[in-house]
Amino acid sequence: MRDVIVTAPAYDAGMPPRRRTDPEAGRAALAAWRADPEGVDRATRGTAVRYTLEELGSRAPGRSVEVRVPPFGAVQCLEGPRHTRGTPPNVVESDAETWLRLATGDQRWAEALADGRLRVSGTRADLDALLPLTDPDPAGATR
Repeated sequence: MRDVIVTAPAYDAGMPPRRRTDPEAGRAALAAWRADPEGVDRATRGTAVRYTLEELGSRAPGRSVEVRVPPFGAVQCLEGPRHTRGTPPNVVESDAETWLRLATGDQRWAEALADGRLRVSGTRADLDALLPLTDPDPAGATR
């Protein structure tokens, strides 16, 4: 019997992750959330969160920071040292409302951090320079 070596393709840190959320559906969900953040249903909120997480991953590909928005999704982003097992050394965790406000420019990173709305660990877990992901809403933007 011969030894068989199975190898997986190497991860290309320069390639953004494959989108799972249709961008058109994601933009529509985000627009619905912006129009009525309190009244939007859970499925629409989840689509908006996943779309913005995927957008972050495509703009800043890599695996050195994990951004988590439970229970809707997570993405790894930013080039640099990557982790392969266990809890990553650089983590940003937020609730959906705070994440969407950050992603749309309705809240600043420093405000969310000071208010305790973000749980951040690691030296690379500052996403301020990457946010907002969309043009701020002229009616309610604070950034």
